[in-house]
Amino acid sequence: MKSQALEFHKALFEELDTSRLQQKFLSALLEMQNVERGSLWIAEDGGYRCIAAVGTQSADIAGYVIPKTAQSIVAWVIDNGRMTIAEAYKDKRHFREVEAGLDVKSTLILCYPLILRDGRVYGAVEIIDTAHGGSRLNLHKDYLELMEDLVAIGAIALGNALAFADKRDENEKLRRMIADLNVDTLIGQSDAFLAAQKSLRDYAKTDFPVLITGESGTGKELAAREIHRQSARRDGPFLVQNVSAIPETLLESELFGYRKGAFTGADKDKTGLFEAASGGTVFLDEIGDMALSLQARILRVIQQNEIKPLGGTGSKRVDVRIISATNKDLRQAIAAGTFREDLFYRLNVLPLPLPPLRERRDDIPLLLNYFLRRDAQRMGVAPKKCTPKALRRLTDHPWKGNIREMENLVRYLLATLPCDTIDDTDLPAAILSAPAPLPEPPRTPGDPGRPAAHAPAPEMCEQTWEEVERGYVLALLEKCRWNITQAASKAGVNRSTFDSRIKKLGIRKK
Repeated sequence: MKSQALEFHKALFEELDTSRLQQKFLSALLEMQNVERGSLWIAEDGGYRCIAAVGTQSADIAGYVIPKTAQSIVAWVIDNGRMTIAEAYKDKRHFREVEAGLDVKSTLILCYPLILRDGRVYGAVEIIDTAHGGSRLNLHKDYLELMEDLVAIGAIALGNALAFADKRDENEKLRRMIADLNVDTLIGQSDAFLAAQKSLRDYAKTDFPVLITGESGTGKELAAREIHRQSARRDGPFLVQNVSAIPETLLESELFGYRKGAFTGADKDKTGLFEAASGGTVFLDEIGDMALSLQARILRVIQQNEIKPLGGTGSKRVDVRIISATNKDLRQAIAAGTFREDLFYRLNVLPLPLPPLRERRDDIPLLLNYFLRRDAQRMGVAPKKCTPKALRRLTDHPWKGNIREMENLVRYLLATLPCDTIDDTDLPAAILSAPAPLPEPPRTPGDPGRPAAHAPAPEMCEQTWEEVERGYVLALLEKCRWNITQAASKAGVNRSTFDSRIKKLGIRKK
């Protein structure tokens, strides 16, 4: 008995995880009484909830709530603050409904109160004999008193652990509230922006996959966070993985996890992103860059809600919502054989195209003011304002880098300008030298839909936008002798953007 008591103390005071502590506490008591079923209950406003159960069909009992209005052994022990022994089907205090779905019923129940240091009773532990006539439980007076002492010690440890868990959950909720206050918000009033916002709100009400498309810098991750924040999963994790940021082999282990010994260096189990985000949302950015071998595994997650860690023998169920994003044309990638068509249709259940900044010029002044205020506050400097001239120039700017380009400009202006006003002459050369957008062609008085003069050449009108762009890019490359850096400079875009357009158009040097 002494060795059992020592093991009992070790089980309690060496365990820091609340759920594992509950299981160890309960299992140790059952072992001491040589029975196989038991349960832990705590008092709540609505009744008495089972927080842990051990034994056959214990999953049917864990989480069960006995109403406060119902008569039960748990309620009697908590109300009276003392131990009781009850013959299950003779004692009127036994709440039989809790065992309605169990194949094997209780015969004899030993129930102790869980008491804190200050004397408050917060729960009860049931030790249950299912043998015929309750023949297993040791009900000798001295043994029961020793059990009571051990339960008293365990009750204090368990009560402290539950209080700590409640405080941790409360702090986590507070942290998320603060994070929500500090998170960047989606700002705009243009028709294109408001249409995207409506889709975003509608999609947040569902649990279906969302595919966000748009140019680099249009705020795809911010839109994904907003969908998560407005959804029923808002209290769950929101985990992000940029698919193009790490090699394929490493990405697989990051997403699915691995078991110890799965490969050289795997000295312990690792939880993957999908498992860690269970109950929340996974955001897969740059999904168009994912290798075909991994695409098949992602398809299984969506179809079966299952993952299989590297080196694991079995599958695990996960509960995640997948939001993905890309700046590539996935239909073109399907045609090129680099993206699975079945995965595209699984991801594209709820499409969310984000408009580039040049298509929402009404939002540019709003965004500029927001970034100027936000970053000034972060830097601890006075906010700056744009003069009408500067604002006009910035509103007309093509913003090929979209919102990311605007953020970088604002930080540059806050860091370099000593005055509180930004004039057009203060803008960097990249802004001042950028070509202004083409003006709308003049309309005839009788036909507002048709330009009166300066119409494009007839042969150009017969081409698609992609054909015009392809011709321009090819001409530029030929002129620059296929020097991509030089061609990008002449086109007024950065090299990576120009290079991605070449690939998207399928242009290759002959």
